[in-house]
Amino acid sequence: MVKMPPDVKETLEKQKPVPIATASKDGVPNVVFVGLLKIVDDENIMIADNFFYKTAANLEQNPKISILCYNGDTKKSFQIKGSVTLCREGKDFETMRTWVHGINNKLPAKSCVMVKVDEIYNAMWGPAAGKKIA
Repeated sequence: MVKMPPDVKETLEKQKPVPIATASKDGVPNVVFVGLLKIVDDENIMIADNFFYKTAANLEQNPKISILCYNGDTKKSFQIKGSVTLCREGKDFETMRTWVHGINNKLPAKSCVMVKVDEIYNAMWGPAAGKKIA
């Protein structure tokens, strides 16, 4: 299990919106910004699917995701790679809907994208660029 260090969590929490990358089963990449992403615990991230189209199709076919975050104040940047579970019912789905509708009850909150953190890399330039940190 990979746990997000405090500086990774701090950087991810500061980044808004957050770019996420997915790929189709054929490897065609897709990157979008998401506004509703939150850290559940040291190993899990929740993303609300309100308007995903290609992203949703990609995650159905290939449940892998990459999340990029950057903090201009600390000059830290991280790439988080994870495995996705899609939920359209159950506890995680209801938690996501409550969260989303607490922000804006007009959003559809179609599905909950639960990300299990698999790997974390330094995404800042310099000698440690690309180095796996967790």
